[in-house]
Amino acid sequence: MADRLARFAVLPAAVRLLIAALAGAVGALGQAPFGIWPATLAALAVAMLIHASAYNARQAALMAWGFGIGYFGLALHWIVEPFLVDITRHGWMAPFALILMAGGAALFWALAAYLAARMRPGSALLFGLALVWAEITRSLIFTGFPWALLGHVWIGTDMAQWAAFGGPHLLSLITAISAWSLVLLYRRRWLAGGGLVLALFVAGFALRAPMTEAAEDAPVIRLVQPNAPQHQKWDPAFRQLFMDRMVVMTAAEEVPDLVVWPETAIPSLLNYIEADMQPLADAARGAPLVFGIQRRDDVGRFYNSLVVMDGVGGVHALYDKQHLVPFGEYIPGGAVAERLGLRGLAAQMGGFTPGHAPGPVDLPGIGQAVPLICYEGIFAEEITRGDDPQLLLLITNDAWFGRAAGPYQHLAQARLRAIEQGLPMVRVANTGVSAMIDPWGQIVADLPLGIDGFIDVPLPAPRMETYYVRWGDGPVFGLMTLLTLLCFAVARRNSD
Repeated sequence: MADRLARFAVLPAAVRLLIAALAGAVGALGQAPFGIWPATLAALAVAMLIHASAYNARQAALMAWGFGIGYFGLALHWIVEPFLVDITRHGWMAPFALILMAGGAALFWALAAYLAARMRPGSALLFGLALVWAEITRSLIFTGFPWALLGHVWIGTDMAQWAAFGGPHLLSLITAISAWSLVLLYRRRWLAGGGLVLALFVAGFALRAPMTEAAEDAPVIRLVQPNAPQHQKWDPAFRQLFMDRMVVMTAAEEVPDLVVWPETAIPSLLNYIEADMQPLADAARGAPLVFGIQRRDDVGRFYNSLVVMDGVGGVHALYDKQHLVPFGEYIPGGAVAERLGLRGLAAQMGGFTPGHAPGPVDLPGIGQAVPLICYEGIFAEEITRGDDPQLLLLITNDAWFGRAAGPYQHLAQARLRAIEQGLPMVRVANTGVSAMIDPWGQIVADLPLGIDGFIDVPLPAPRMETYYVRWGDGPVFGLMTLLTLLCFAVARRNSD
């Protein structure tokens, strides 16, 4: 086995980099919509062995960068979709967006490999822990981008329930330890590797999600999915079509307890319709209505907002999106960028301002809801619960993400937020996937991608407050620090 690693180490640098990139692409198969988590573990084990074969820290960093290029290149390939909505204006940016996103994210892994190799050359476990630190860092730095984390490969499995204890970064740590167990088996350290595999297998079944049923008196939520393609959503020739579609679905059948429309469902400013929302109230027939819309304040600033309309057409509650999408909803260094003629892709009026008032919002007859608008649903550590919330309420416009991996990865992260918070989630997307998610992350009912329609679903009851709600990421950061120091201390004397 050592001979094999030695033979790999003497291959031309370009060949080694290509092999690393191919392994990274295989590793990305654990992400939605593929969900092949064993592929991620196997690929990550290969990356650990490649790291162990590196002659020096620079070579280790280069190989990790190649692995990251393959991983993020496949996992984030949907990133080109927003640039294809208005292809004549933005299409030329699409390949650069993917290259820069994959290459930039991979730099975090390269730096992790470099530091691990400097601390202890050849340590597979230390490299795995360093990758988890890299995932934590890219989740937080530069406003954060915790998408396609290593731990996300467990979503949809029983292992995902551990997020209720330690959030997404505990799942990433479990991923790294699982891959290391394969390295131990490869090295014929049967007792250590087999014992670790057995422990992980038991952990995967220890927290199985129960089958859930809503109470008989549970409020019924109507999820309305208009399926407005992004290139038509703001087109004056189609606006009324999609509005009429939502109104008709809202007025159909029996009256629910709450109706929810997606992000920017109404292609107008709240300022223009607030004085007369009676047509919406008539369609809702006394039920409160949640919808997404843009608004402008008194000094001309624009917001991406969520409105709770009461049963008589008044604004009952208002929430402005706080965590905006860089280069999508605003341009960093916006004042300079505006003078250069640049503006966010999603901003119709030149860019948005982040809101300042956190949730929750009150839903008449139901209780408190934690509001999330699109991108905000990927940040586990930023959710503000308030007192005794009954649900997470996420509205989004996933039409930006195309119809391949993006919408499914976004949905998967919504499932993880429900597990972490121990709350059911009402998720309504413009083009799908809209879903009712129970507090164990299970999809109770959904509207598939690319169709228009509505579903009425009873709201599942919340769970008891989870450990992640109480303690956040602190215990995992502490555990990571302890394991890193312990690994470094042991590796000074013995190779793992």
